[in-house]
Amino acid sequence: MYHYTLVLSFCLNIKLLFNVVVCVCKCVYIYRHDSKREEVNVMDLETSTLKIFQKVIWCFIVLISLGYMMVWLMMPTNTFFMHWLPDIQAKADPIYFGKQGTTILVYTFPIIFMATLASLYHHMMQKGSNHDIESKMGFLRKASWRKPLFVNGHLGIISRTEFSFIIMFVVLLIWSLCSYLHGMFAKVALQAANERVQMWETKLENSALALGLVGNICLAFMFFPVSRGSSILRFIGLTSEASIKYHIWLGHIAMTFFTAHGLCYVTFWDKTHQISEIFTWNKVGISNVAGVVALLAGLAMWAATFPVIRRKFFELFFYIHHLYIVFVVFYVLHVGFSYSCIMLPGLYLFLIDRYLRFLQSQQKIRLVSARVLPCEAVELNFSKNPGLCYAPTSIIFINVPSISKLQWHPFTITSCSNTDYDTLSIVIKSSGNWSHTLYQKLSTSSSPAHLDVSVEGPYGPASTFFSRHEMLVMVSGGSGITPFISIIRSLLSKANTEGCKAPRVLLICSFKKSIDLTLIDLLLPISGTALDTSCLQLQIEAYVTREKQTEMNDRKLLQTLWFKSNALDEPISKVFGQNNWLYLGIIITTSFILFLLIIAILTRYYIYPIDHNSDLIYPYFSRSILSMFFICVSIVIAATSVFLWNKKQNKDLRQIKNTSTPITSPASVYYETEREVESLPLQSFTQLAKIHYGERPDMKKILSNCDGSSSIGVLVSGPRKMRHEVASICKSCSTDDLHFESISFSW
Repeated sequence: MYHYTLVLSFCLNIKLLFNVVVCVCKCVYIYRHDSKREEVNVMDLETSTLKIFQKVIWCFIVLISLGYMMVWLMMPTNTFFMHWLPDIQAKADPIYFGKQGTTILVYTFPIIFMATLASLYHHMMQKGSNHDIESKMGFLRKASWRKPLFVNGHLGIISRTEFSFIIMFVVLLIWSLCSYLHGMFAKVALQAANERVQMWETKLENSALALGLVGNICLAFMFFPVSRGSSILRFIGLTSEASIKYHIWLGHIAMTFFTAHGLCYVTFWDKTHQISEIFTWNKVGISNVAGVVALLAGLAMWAATFPVIRRKFFELFFYIHHLYIVFVVFYVLHVGFSYSCIMLPGLYLFLIDRYLRFLQSQQKIRLVSARVLPCEAVELNFSKNPGLCYAPTSIIFINVPSISKLQWHPFTITSCSNTDYDTLSIVIKSSGNWSHTLYQKLSTSSSPAHLDVSVEGPYGPASTFFSRHEMLVMVSGGSGITPFISIIRSLLSKANTEGCKAPRVLLICSFKKSIDLTLIDLLLPISGTALDTSCLQLQIEAYVTREKQTEMNDRKLLQTLWFKSNALDEPISKVFGQNNWLYLGIIITTSFILFLLIIAILTRYYIYPIDHNSDLIYPYFSRSILSMFFICVSIVIAATSVFLWNKKQNKDLRQIKNTSTPITSPASVYYETEREVESLPLQSFTQLAKIHYGERPDMKKILSNCDGSSSIGVLVSGPRKMRHEVASICKSCSTDDLHFESISFSW
């Protein structure tokens, strides 16, 4: 623990050391220009210093990524296993880490180091005043690569960039499978003679092993997309909600390989009369029983992921998917911890992210108010820390224990952090059991005076570039309008505060019934707004598809409920506040160092005296269990320590602020009074919208009429059919002025 304390103290002073470097640079700069009596722009100096550090870190991450990809390319070759890996093992100290030290160094350490550097990179980006540093032409060049290439396939909408990476990944899988088979089949005759089996049976056994090895490649990348707060995903410009489809693809491919791996081995054992091998649990080496359990858990999860089950029985899918714990544990017991280090980086970062989400979810959040809409939708308005900033289209996960203690559901944030300084809003449409129960709770006359809510997030892109287009065409279906609410509010804020010219906005929203038009009124926040809406050229075209004329009662009202506050409730904030990325990097580093220290002590003073690195005496099972346990212990100790320290610091700062400047806002006084229910008339946005009854939007005609703009951003949020239709139109367009982007949440 003494070594851990030293490491933690050192890592906690990273920010201090960085600030010292900046101060030294400032002093040198001032000294050199003092004789000339020039005015020193300290902010520009600090910004330039940050940019230099960012470029250095960016180069390091790119170099490490290239080296890591080279490892994957060379891993199936004899050069790697017969020359490179033995040379590294010979230079490593086997007393403290054993053979697993080499695999940790080769497979795990590069990704952990990249995640730490990426966290520091994001922290510096956050300190910069302007995140939109990309030039317009650079943005447009990247936008051309995001143009849809395939639309109506089983994989959904595939852009040029995604297709390029798919091809490279498929080539890697084919290359790895062919290389493994080539190396194994070279000695198949000798192996068949030694095992006294037929040639084809030996090839079947080798094919089974090769299929399992290739499946491990998919497993190694499978956990990266589901780490919601991943610094690596953010570094490459992805978000967890946008990359969840990659997790689905990798899961399908991995389970295909693992299923084939298991079937080939069962067939081989059956043909060679060794079917009892299924039930063997070896003290050293491969444990077949553990592999069978892992495969069965994987098959159960795989069956529940198919659309027929996942969409109609989401709760069944949700609960069965927790079998990933069984799958991972028995996978490690099957192959041993040393080889499982191949998939350890993604799993390690996922465990950190999962535990941090657990810490955040333990705090109850202050629910300020709710707007109940007549279209069976409700807008929840939470109190948030004024320092919490998020980009439009960000999402947040919420849990209402009175409905379900286990279910977490993602919703798009409709508020804008630039205008709604102390509130965060989401819209929930009644479409399932959970959302319908929530709506019933809030819409009845006996609605609760206080509602316990926990949150995880927010999660979203680092920045958006909607304002760089000359025109935005937003196409939504039903509740798909919610991401566009935050975008419109953000554009309004920029147009009012920065004075920049906002792009023209054409909002095309489709609803089944006219009563759903009340969703348009959520474009303005509950507290009203002092923004000048005339500075934004907003045109709203609303389509009511299942009604020929309005059936909406003009006297229909929006009901607003104000909730009483609880002394234990807190506003929404990130786990570590404004220094979230810095503390995440500290947790990744300190937990990994602590894990290495524990493993080194355990191996040196307990395992090595027994086994002497022969891997023939000390059981693989015990080594794997201890390693997995110490990974969890290291993460819990590091994350909890930083979390409690940061919480204490924030508590002290709040006490000092409240003591020095006691402020009592009218809102806070109002929330302490008796809860009130307001009925507000419909706002003006519905009246400004042009409503079309009994028809669907002709997107091809609408987009063809959007001429006169060199850059048109086409954003789609809604049903799969709608997204594919608009994507097909943008793909078939001969010009490059249409830039398509789908906003879809495939949870």
